[in-house]
Amino acid sequence: MYKDMDPQQRRTPRTSPSGVHREISGEYRPESAVRARTLDCLVRHAPAIDGVWSRDVEPGDWVVVRTRNSVYSLHALGDGRFRVAGGWFASNGCDNRDIRISGCTWGGCAIHTGLVAAPGMWLEFGNGVRTTCIREVRLLRHHDDRTH
Repeated sequence: MYKDMDPQQRRTPRTSPSGVHREISGEYRPESAVRARTLDCLVRHAPAIDGVWSRDVEPGDWVVVRTRNSVYSLHALGDGRFRVAGGWFASNGCDNRDIRISGCTWGGCAIHTGLVAAPGMWLEFGNGVRTTCIREVRLLRHHDDRTH
C-alpha cells in the first residue's frame, strides 16, 4: 500500500517511553485523511509533550539528543545557553560552541520555545540549524558534591 506513496506522506509510528506507538508530526494518516494538525491543536496538546523542558534544566546538566542522523551533547551553562557538540557542529568544525536553543518544531515553522528536546520533534538552535527528527533524549543531572 505504501510503496506507491510519496515518502513524505507515509505515516511514521514512534514509540513513547511507555512502549505505546504514536503518530508524529502532520504526516498523512490514511485512517483520518480529513484531520489536520492546526496550531490550536498543537498548542492544546503541548503541555503533554514528553521531553526535556527548558524550565527543568539547571546549569551543569547534560542533555544528550539522538536524532535520525546524529548525536548531540548539550551542556547547560545557565541563562538558556548550552555548550553544544556533535551532529552538525562536529561536521562543520564548530564543536563546543556556546549557543542558545530556539526550541523544538513539529517539522514545520511552528516552534515550541519551552522545549529543549522531545522525541518526534526537531531541535532548532539559535544559529538556525535544525536537526533531523529526534529519536531519544536523556537528561543527565549535575550533582554538586561540594560541602558548604
